[in-house]
Amino acid sequence: MLSQTSNVKRALRAELRERRRNRTSTERGAATDAFTQNLMALTTEHGAKLVACYLSAPTEPNTRPYLNWAFANGVRTLFPITREDGLLDWAQGDGQTEAVGLFGMPEPVGELLGPIAINDVDLIIIPAAAVDSTGMRLGWGRGYFDKTLGSMQKCPPVYAVIYDDELMDSVPREVHDQPVDGVVTPTRILTF
Repeated sequence: MLSQTSNVKRALRAELRERRRNRTSTERGAATDAFTQNLMALTTEHGAKLVACYLSAPTEPNTRPYLNWAFANGVRTLFPITREDGLLDWAQGDGQTEAVGLFGMPEPVGELLGPIAINDVDLIIIPAAAVDSTGMRLGWGRGYFDKTLGSMQKCPPVYAVIYDDELMDSVPREVHDQPVDGVVTPTRILTF
């Protein structure tokens, strides 16, 4: 039986997914340029030499131009690889070759480094459906990033990439949910 919070989360995710699907290609293109500039600024500001970042799905804020910049500027990147046990492996990837992973998400092709590889990164950039004003993140419901962040002994700064209208006053929260340190939107970098 699903809890009341789970039902509220599911309804909110459906609404946010629909909102993302309805964005025009012009809106997405303008947002991509802005996301890229803000992600570059965030990486530079933190002096990050090794970043964990996801490969965006078609309706997510596009991380690829940022990843191309990172690759061209010597910022190494680890990408999440979903596992059936609910954990994330990490791979470096070549920045070009992708495969479809578990749940249909894009993943890099590269040597698997195992779940603890993320402990060496300087900055973590993760997807989100929404984030609230306290930094509580609503993910897409599988809990991979919550498990990863919750298990790290020393966690570097974690930023979620969302559209401006996905920053909310509050999002439903359950015990396992992990907050983020900030968000990157097309118009700003916000640290909580």
